[in-house]
Amino acid sequence: METSNIIEQTRSVMVKMVTDAWLAQNDRIDKLVGSLTDEQIAARTAPDRNTGTYIFGHLIAVSDRIVEALGWGGRSYPELDEPFLFKPDGSDLPRPSVSQLREYWTNVNKTISAGMATMQPADWFTRHSTVSAEDFEKEPHRNKLNILLSRSIHTSNHLGQLTYLKEKQEG
Repeated sequence: METSNIIEQTRSVMVKMVTDAWLAQNDRIDKLVGSLTDEQIAARTAPDRNTGTYIFGHLIAVSDRIVEALGWGGRSYPELDEPFLFKPDGSDLPRPSVSQLREYWTNVNKTISAGMATMQPADWFTRHSTVSAEDFEKEPHRNKLNILLSRSIHTSNHLGQLTYLKEKQEG
C-alpha cells in the first residue's frame, strides 16, 4: 500500500474514532437530561457543588464555541459566556430557563452535526481559528480534530457530575 493511502486511511480511522466519541458523549447527555425534570436539573449535584443548570449551560456555551472555532459559522448563544463560563454558579446573573437550555443544546448539536457532515478527513487536521498560523506551524496537533477530542473529554467529565442528579432521583 502506498504511503499516501496509509496516511489517508489512518486519518479516516482517527476521525471516525473522535467523531464517534463526540456523538456518544452528547447522546449520553441527551439521555440523562431527557430523563430529568427541569427541577431535578436545577438541583445541586452535591452539597456546595454546581447545579445541573450551571453545568448544562456551561456545556452549551463551550459547544457553541466549537462552531466558530471550526469555521462553521457564528455562535448562536454568546450571551451564555458570562453566566456559564466567566462567572461561578450562584452569581446573580440572569440565566435562561432549563427548558430554554434544552432547546439551545439541541440547536447547538444540530449545528455541530451539520458542520461535521461537511468535513473530509484531511480537513480535520487543519488549523482551527483559535490558534495562530505561527503556533500551528510549531504545533500541528492543535488542529480541528483536537478541538473535538478535547471537548469530548470535557463533556465526559461534566456528564459524570450530572450523573449525580440521576442518583438523587433514584435515591
